[in-house]
Amino acid sequence: MDTQLHEGIKFENKDFSEQELFERECVKCTFINCNFSKSNLRSSDFMDCTFTGCDFSLAVLNNTGLKNVTFRACKLMGVNFSACNSFLFSVTFFDCVLDYSSFFQKKMKKAVFTSCSIKEADFQETDLSMAVFNNCDLQNATFDRTILEKADFRTAINYAFDPELNKIKKAKFSYHGIAGLLSKYDIDIEFE
Repeated sequence: MDTQLHEGIKFENKDFSEQELFERECVKCTFINCNFSKSNLRSSDFMDCTFTGCDFSLAVLNNTGLKNVTFRACKLMGVNFSACNSFLFSVTFFDCVLDYSSFFQKKMKKAVFTSCSIKEADFQETDLSMAVFNNCDLQNATFDRTILEKADFRTAINYAFDPELNKIKKAKFSYHGIAGLLSKYDIDIEFE
């Protein structure tokens, strides 16, 4: 099967849910209000693409290339980003729901998450050095053997992880966020 190439195309209000969309290549394409829930995007490549208001819940991204891809106001619940192709993997998220998603072992240096819900996401063994979590909710997100050096958590909320099990040198935290770094000690901290 030949790879289908789409370049500079705008897709709007398309329903791709539960469809087999594998082995496609999209370059500089825009997707607005498209539904990819439970679709199979295996071995497809997206380069310099933007997704706005799209639903990717439970989409299959096995060996999918996401190269300089921006997601805005998208629903990406339960997406396994760890299955994506690692070559040039680069994603940015604004106002997205990433609950229950996995980034296990991904290299995501300088990744930007802005105003996102990232509850119960898996960041185990992920390289998030210099990543920014701007106004994000990280309730029950898992950080274990994660590289968080120079990462910015100053405006993030509800994160909790063990500094002894993660690399956090030069990471940035707010005064109120420090409690999430001490949660394993089961102590009461009062902020006046």
